[in-house]
Amino acid sequence: MSNKILKVGVFTSGGDAPGMNAAIRAVARSCAYYKLECVGIMRGYEGMIEGDIAPLDARAVGNILQRGGTVLKSARSKEFRTPEGRKKAYDHLQKHNIDALVAIGGDGTFTGLHKFYEEYKVPSILIPGTIDNDLTGTDYTIGYDTATNTAVEAIDKIRDTAMSHNRLFFIEVMGRHSGYIAIHAGIAGGAASVVIPEETMSFEDLYKILGEGEDTSKKSNLVVVAEGSKIGDAHALARKVAERSSYFDIKVTVLGHLQRGGSPTYFDRVLASRMGVAAIEGLLKGENGVMVGVKDNNMVYSSFETVIGKHHEIDAESMRIAKILSI
Repeated sequence: MSNKILKVGVFTSGGDAPGMNAAIRAVARSCAYYKLECVGIMRGYEGMIEGDIAPLDARAVGNILQRGGTVLKSARSKEFRTPEGRKKAYDHLQKHNIDALVAIGGDGTFTGLHKFYEEYKVPSILIPGTIDNDLTGTDYTIGYDTATNTAVEAIDKIRDTAMSHNRLFFIEVMGRHSGYIAIHAGIAGGAASVVIPEETMSFEDLYKILGEGEDTSKKSNLVVVAEGSKIGDAHALARKVAERSSYFDIKVTVLGHLQRGGSPTYFDRVLASRMGVAAIEGLLKGENGVMVGVKDNNMVYSSFETVIGKHHEIDAESMRIAKILSI
């Protein structure tokens, strides 16, 4: 690999997140601005292994800013986890004269890029794109704001029918290991309780909260549950409550992949644009083996070693506010 960066490959990997296209656009146009060549690697690491690579100039990324998903597609690659697979990927980078990589994705993408960087020292920068907002080193990840807004819009609609029929709804949102979407959608949506993976709430604690509503003749209620809840998913919790009390008419809604789709919010578009520019400018300044992040509204770079495997913890204040407002 040349020490001078002339050609950058950008790709998306893992779960898609609204705003990824805005980041792709920002990378391609930043490359054009700084007179660098840019190529798009299709389907993440799988496309890198297969050599599925195409030019990506400033005009090629027109009219994608507002689109959800990723125009470069995404895939999970078992082969890239092997030394042989990574060697194939490196050979294709050399064949296409790619000097540096910009990856857009979450923890799995991060892990693969870190291993690849260790082995081949290809200048690499990660842009955090995941709706879970679970990567340390940044206050926000691309897609989180849009996914949370989607969840809040759904909760508002569900509240209408809950009020009309005096029902208790358990609403499950995404978040296997992170309760960011759940806690903030719960606060914004006026949930009676929020169940997240990070908190040590027991079923008895939850039932007590719902019982307090019963004591004050509260007929309708909403409980937001992150899919990674340690005390059960939305269906399991609904069954447990039904077995203990016949007071509430209980329904369950699982939002699922609805939260991944749709046009990104202005916040995610701006965040992705800032991160895309910062990725290219970082490479040109000699930054590599790092993740771009935003801290206190400032762009920062965090080394792979200080970020990988770490979890962006939910602040105690958010959990405190949720409890106060659920009364």
